[in-house]
Amino acid sequence: MRLVAAFLFGFLFGTGLIVAGMTDPARIIAFLDIAGAWDPSLALVMVSAIAVAAPAFALARRRPTTVLGDPIVLPDRRRIDRRLIIGPVVFGIGWGLGGLCPGPGLVLLGNDGVSAAIFVIAMAIGIWIAESAVPARAKGAVASTRDAGA
Repeated sequence: MRLVAAFLFGFLFGTGLIVAGMTDPARIIAFLDIAGAWDPSLALVMVSAIAVAAPAFALARRRPTTVLGDPIVLPDRRRIDRRLIIGPVVFGIGWGLGGLCPGPGLVLLGNDGVSAAIFVIAMAIGIWIAESAVPARAKGAVASTRDAGA
């Protein structure tokens, strides 16, 4: 059942990305170009996503498990540290340079071929580098936080 749910939610997410235009790198770059030919349409997509996600997170905070019985583990850290700053900065630079973020990049694998594959390979290398840079002590803290919710 988990595999079916993962497929259905992934399909829904991918379809939403396509319908919203989030898989078009030129449109993303136009959205990020606030000093030039700015395209504000993706701001509506982001506001819509927040409107859908906010009630879901509020519900998740009150439930110990998902509908399928898996534990719900939400982040509880509120401290701003170096990792919290560096991660989004690197993500934003990659988003601006490539015009894609991970979700649309994966969706485009089925349609865009070579350029999407290059993006996904570069993303995987970046994830590997980031994971390699995290000290074992920090990884243990993350794992123990996840285990606490189980």
